[in-house]
Amino acid sequence: MPRTEHLVGTRALLLAAARDEFAAHGMGGARVGRIAEQAGVSKERIYGYFGSKEKLFAAVISEALTEHATLLGPPSADLAEYAGRIYDLHRRDPHLLRLMMWEALYYDGGLPNEQPRTARYRDMVATLSAALGSESDTESDTESDTEAASTLLALIGLAILPTAFPQITRLILGTAADAPGGDDELRAHIVRLARRMVAPSSDALT
Repeated sequence: MPRTEHLVGTRALLLAAARDEFAAHGMGGARVGRIAEQAGVSKERIYGYFGSKEKLFAAVISEALTEHATLLGPPSADLAEYAGRIYDLHRRDPHLLRLMMWEALYYDGGLPNEQPRTARYRDMVATLSAALGSESDTESDTESDTEAASTLLALIGLAILPTAFPQITRLILGTAADAPGGDDELRAHIVRLARRMVAPSSDALT
């Protein structure tokens, strides 16, 4: 195998092993030794690639967010179904939510790669603003449409809560969520709620 392909392959193995480790234990509880063992490399190789455990954590989150954004796609005119897509994606792979919850606990203030992440959300807000039929703010590229930004935040919160807090879901719904078809019913309810939430704006699209 050429050296470049070998390096890429090793880095991918490290990121995959680190994603599992960080999702399970967070930044404080994760162990570089376990990550190295899972990836089949030495601990020194991890520091050679990433420099520190904290930088590896940041790389894992960055990769997970990129994959998530690619799979989810941009907001569309059917904003309620967009909430359903967010729900589906996190139910299939809850690792990203766990990573971001650990990130929230670990960092007090600025985040690694905060500027590109902010820019990504700004793009999502702009796309959502167009879907809502809101007028774009042309005075400054750094100002987001407040309604669209708040709507995006609400849609995300509505869609991720059952996966982010399964204990609350269980306490409120009891065995209903675990019954056959329970997940489908919950998704359908989330989509209906999202549709009501954006109805005044989305009605203009039809």
